[in-house]
Amino acid sequence: MRKLAVIESLSLDGVMQAPAAPDEDTSGGFPHGGWQREYVDETLLAAATAGMASTDAYLFGRRTYQSMAAYWPHAPAEDPFTAHLNQTPKYVASTTLGRLDWQNSTLLTGDVPSAVARLKAEPGGTIAVLGSGQLVRTLLAHDLIDEYFLAICPVLLGSGKRLFPAAPGPLRRLRLTGIRTTSTGSVVATYRPA
Repeated sequence: MRKLAVIESLSLDGVMQAPAAPDEDTSGGFPHGGWQREYVDETLLAAATAGMASTDAYLFGRRTYQSMAAYWPHAPAEDPFTAHLNQTPKYVASTTLGRLDWQNSTLLTGDVPSAVARLKAEPGGTIAVLGSGQLVRTLLAHDLIDEYFLAICPVLLGSGKRLFPAAPGPLRRLRLTGIRTTSTGSVVATYRPA
């Protein structure tokens, strides 16, 4: 059975919206796009590279897929993530996308939790979910997440989309399986369901 790992950049107050670029996701009038950039250092890059080594598939929601597909097919070849993201199979959970132009992309059809459960049952390595907050919340509600890899940055954004829902839900305990601190004051923490 494959492992499904959620990989997220979070502010200290739990915001995941638009960590990489100012225009990444301005919905809701979000003014802080690109907030994570100043916190990326060698420790964070090394952790991301190590995680990439065991990843043999990606799972995206529509918005994250469209953002990634607009950049990575044309990204500089010397970027260590370019070849991996372009060559690795990508699965997309969307009911509105009709066509996927990014190479090695497959649209999931039918019920998303069932489709993801089938993917997890196949042989292989890690299926990584990048961004895709709405999808992550769906996967969480169906107990499909095996690991959380969270880069928590020392910044309070005060507004923006949060990873975990504010609505009441069942108690879910996690077990810390790895932790590193970076030179910029971020904490890279890995959790698994307890």
